[in-house]
Amino acid sequence: MRRPVSSLLAVLLLAGCSSGTSDDDETELTVFAAASLTAAFTERIGPAFEAGRDGVRVTFNFAASDTLAEQIQSEGTADVFASASATWMDAVQDDPGVTGRIDFATNRLLIVTPADNPAGIASIEDLADDGVQLVLAAEGVPVGDYAREALDKAGIADEAEANVVSNEADNASVVAKIAAGEGDAGIVYESDISAAAGNDVAAVEIPDEVNVVATYPAAVIVGATDEELASEFVTYLTGPDGQAALEEYGFMPV
Repeated sequence: MRRPVSSLLAVLLLAGCSSGTSDDDETELTVFAAASLTAAFTERIGPAFEAGRDGVRVTFNFAASDTLAEQIQSEGTADVFASASATWMDAVQDDPGVTGRIDFATNRLLIVTPADNPAGIASIEDLADDGVQLVLAAEGVPVGDYAREALDKAGIADEAEANVVSNEADNASVVAKIAAGEGDAGIVYESDISAAAGNDVAAVEIPDEVNVVATYPAAVIVGATDEELASEFVTYLTGPDGQAALEEYGFMPV
């Protein structure tokens, strides 16, 4: 007896649906993270987190923490926020709200110069010298605010501010300007010059007494698509694998 054509088509369609993995089976986690976390998150933490969870894909949005906070409040598309500033995490905690907030890393400041250091920058005080072209992140951007705090602690805030030739959107933009020779010096994070980050610049240390330590908090955004998965990502950052990856990229523990 021959099977009706309609029955054969139904069998073939069912077989096709059962083979392979459907995109509907994939769970996407959207992480908004400070620009300074770009290399560590994309090269190590994101892939490792995905590898341990079938069907999970982590999507990152990197920018300055102030920009990310504003996007979270206006767009409502983030599941996790990893900030370089407690101030901007506070803003998101107020609106739209967060859960499971925890500090997961710290970072220090340093001065970067072009590889050949043409201006001969040897200390933070040199940033106040006449003619020095200084590149900073803009006010409101965490690394820009931290840099100005360090300059104030060093007693050279006014003189150094007068030397600023560019206010950048984030630390990565500061590094890019200096690497391209478009400034004599900039102030960024230690993580920006780690071997893993691979930036072609020279570094000048900032003494502890005037340095500023940035603390990085992470949290689940209220209303996250999958709050349990988002919480797992935040917890991963504080676990041994997450901490090892962050250390490799120049971050310090809390």
